[in-house]
Amino acid sequence: MRIARERGLDLVEVSPTAVPPVCRIQDYGRYLYEKEKSERAARKKQKVITIKEVKFSVTVDEHDYQTKKNQAVRFLTDGDKVKASLRFRGRQMAHRELGYNIINRLIQDVGDAGVVEFMPRMEGTILHAILAPAKKQEAAKPKPPAPPQAEGPRPTA
Repeated sequence: MRIARERGLDLVEVSPTAVPPVCRIQDYGRYLYEKEKSERAARKKQKVITIKEVKFSVTVDEHDYQTKKNQAVRFLTDGDKVKASLRFRGRQMAHRELGYNIINRLIQDVGDAGVVEFMPRMEGTILHAILAPAKKQEAAKPKPPAPPQAEGPRPTA
């Protein structure tokens, strides 16, 4: 403690359970600042995945289907999960295969942009599936050819 006071620093106990306890002489305020700064930088770099939803109906028209499919693809490329849901109303429940056809078609059309996390399933009158963004496969990029090296001074004529 005397050495720490002479240097104007703090004596910080690093490992109290060790025998003997391990201590370090450092500026504790600066240590806390550096630790908070590194945690803030780590938080800034992390990506929060949210679930976006696209809703369909059994009687969806082709243009509406294409628009919602494009939205789903955009959400997946942005790194968000997509919940595709389809609500059956009244007598539509008698023709569930039409709903399954629409959701399965969406899964096929999304293709490489996303992978199926939950296959289509019924919950009450709603059929839904969850798509997750596909893992980005980093292809090995070929290195550009190196510029030709100069071979020393050229003789002049």
